[in-house]
Amino acid sequence: MIAKLKGKIEYLKDNYAVVDVNGVGYKIFVTVYAFGKLAGLESTELFIHTHVREDAIDLYGFLTMEELEMFELLISISGVGPKSGLGILTVATPKTIKTAILNEDSSILTKVSGIGKKTAERVILELKNKIADMPESEKEGAVSDSDAIEALIAMGYAVTEARDSLKLVPADVKDIGQRVKEALKNLGRK
Repeated sequence: MIAKLKGKIEYLKDNYAVVDVNGVGYKIFVTVYAFGKLAGLESTELFIHTHVREDAIDLYGFLTMEELEMFELLISISGVGPKSGLGILTVATPKTIKTAILNEDSSILTKVSGIGKKTAERVILELKNKIADMPESEKEGAVSDSDAIEALIAMGYAVTEARDSLKLVPADVKDIGQRVKEALKNLGRK
């Protein structure tokens, strides 16, 4: 199994990157967020999930180990495939997904194409106990930013810009409208 790849970015297309590692080009599927982060870079290091099926071997790349772990948790649920897992990680950070699961909030999960209410409820039910061991400090500080991300995307910002600007907003700002305003201030500073 391939666990990590480090190499030169040959090109980016649609939802994947081709990374050259010592003369071998690996096609690696990535989230829209990761795609935006990789654009303009010459090289990268990605944490890899190798997905083996009877008709294909696919590689899925992530910028952090936390994203990879969340992806693997998500696809362990019946009804959630790799494409849906990438979709969920595009609209929310792993911390936001954990918070949604602990709060039994299926709205983030159902925003992804291919995940209905029943599948979202199954994800919550099956992952709640696995995520319950999350430290208390993370539970309190995590804020669901999916609505704020959608608002910023509707204003014309890219997913990457939206998520990065919301990371700079203090966790004690809970109101979605306030979070969007603060994110817009951060975007205005660039």
